[in-house]
Amino acid sequence: MINHKNYMKQAIFLAKKGIFTTSINPIVGCIIVKNNIIVGKGWHKKFGSNHAEINALNQAKKLSNGAIMYVTLEPCCHYGQTKPCYKKIIKSGIKKIFIAVKDPNPKVSGKSINLLKKNGIIIHLGLMKKEAEFINRDFFKWMKKGIPWIKLKIAMSIDGKIADNFGFSKWITSKKSRQNVQLLRAKSSAILTTSKTVIQDNPLLNVRISDMNKKNKKNFPIKNFIQPIRIIIDSKNRINKNFKIINIKSKILLIRLKKDNKKWPKHVQQIIVPKYKKKINLLYLFNFLGKLKIKNILIESGSLLSSSLISLKLIDELIIYYSPIILGNNSKPAFILNNIKKMSQSKKVYFKKILKIGSDLKLTINFKKNKK
Repeated sequence: MINHKNYMKQAIFLAKKGIFTTSINPIVGCIIVKNNIIVGKGWHKKFGSNHAEINALNQAKKLSNGAIMYVTLEPCCHYGQTKPCYKKIIKSGIKKIFIAVKDPNPKVSGKSINLLKKNGIIIHLGLMKKEAEFINRDFFKWMKKGIPWIKLKIAMSIDGKIADNFGFSKWITSKKSRQNVQLLRAKSSAILTTSKTVIQDNPLLNVRISDMNKKNKKNFPIKNFIQPIRIIIDSKNRINKNFKIINIKSKILLIRLKKDNKKWPKHVQQIIVPKYKKKINLLYLFNFLGKLKIKNILIESGSLLSSSLISLKLIDELIIYYSPIILGNNSKPAFILNNIKKMSQSKKVYFKKILKIGSDLKLTINFKKNKK
């Protein structure tokens, strides 16, 4: 008996290898099996390169004839950065394909399946569908709603404070937690903060591979990695060329209500957005960022923006690094939600994952109940 689920699990495992390097594309894994032996493996390694199915077929070669393919996402049928996958699949002689989930891209969704069926290939759809959707939850949201998957990262004391009375936050959490944050950043298409945070902390807001631990450095795909876009909400035009963040030559978007007349480096772009109650219109902003093909964003900011995003129900995932310290009443709170005055108005969240990192706890929290 062939254990179809086991082969799809292996395809999902392969897909995750592309989590740092596929950019706007989904992560995809593919396994080709003949006579219950794996003859081809592939995953999408980076944006613009071969898709998972092509890499698996290239490895299997003639052994793909009469074989079974397991793929985590429907193969593509349109010309983008690469040629359509379905044509090579048909030519390869694959007789049967297990597809975990349809591609949400309207250029593909269901079309490849129909084309493959018309050419005599047996299709089984839905094996480990929920797991396959989960690993590409950012891509599915972006495709369906046009808005990026939004993660909010906060480091805080156990009494919910993010900085002391003077605004200093270095360092609330341990070195191991800060190393883990580099991986969190590396998985993101963009990192967003505010001018207030830049002025207070003067951060670089990039992925610093040198700050990762030895294990992560060894496994990190440096060759194919592209730094996330850095986004600064700067409604009062307070950011200038003297901040460290400007001196790192990877793309920066300054989100403003009006342009200044300064000459900025080529990697810095001023983006003008409409205002809402004298502030940046956040709903417009995230719709606009989706149109820039940014599929997921990591927010690293203070309590004002964090609270606004929670109030507007824009956060998909909250990641909290809890430090075993108490900062007391005079310190800066993580959230300022003045509209909550009684228990019935509280924001319901769901614990997804709890992990101990060094002396700290890392909590991954969803604002919607997981359907799995």
